[in-house]
Amino acid sequence: MSAPAAKASKKELNSNHDGADETSEKEQQEAIEHIDEVQNEIDRLNEQASEEILKVEQKYNKLRQPFFQKRSELIAKIPNFWVTTFVNHPQVSALLGEEDEEALHYLTRVEVIEFEDIKSGYRIDFYFDENPYFENKTLSKEFHLNESGDPSSKSTEIKWKAGKVSVLYELSITCVCVCC
Repeated sequence: MSAPAAKASKKELNSNHDGADETSEKEQQEAIEHIDEVQNEIDRLNEQASEEILKVEQKYNKLRQPFFQKRSELIAKIPNFWVTTFVNHPQVSALLGEEDEEALHYLTRVEVIEFEDIKSGYRIDFYFDENPYFENKTLSKEFHLNESGDPSSKSTEIKWKAGKVSVLYELSITCVCVCC
């Protein structure tokens, strides 16, 4: 019973549409213009909401800092924490060779620093003890979004000690965000 009623409704709609005159086309055009105005208001509210959310995120990022510091201090008390973390991570561990794993034994701390304008990106700093692989004490990777939303990144140049280039370079370039 409901199917024929639906067909009748479609038929009625088609017959109403076929009889559309100039006045209803004008009304339709006005409706489209009003829809555009309403959408502009929605877009303005969405932008305002984004700005408010950014302020809240910035506020809570500052409030989290002491907890991140405390967590970092506690992690420092656990021998081989970071090498264990990377070796047990499914995606990162697939990239690691034995020499990479050995180099990660010298990783003492990882920090994520969000830029003041959170929407534009963040930096990850890797802190290392003196090691036989590279000269750097800190390796950093920055991730940026430009105004059009396209991602880009840049990394610290690793100062390798003689004969010690490894997949750690790839780790610092491509997989660094997985650990955080």
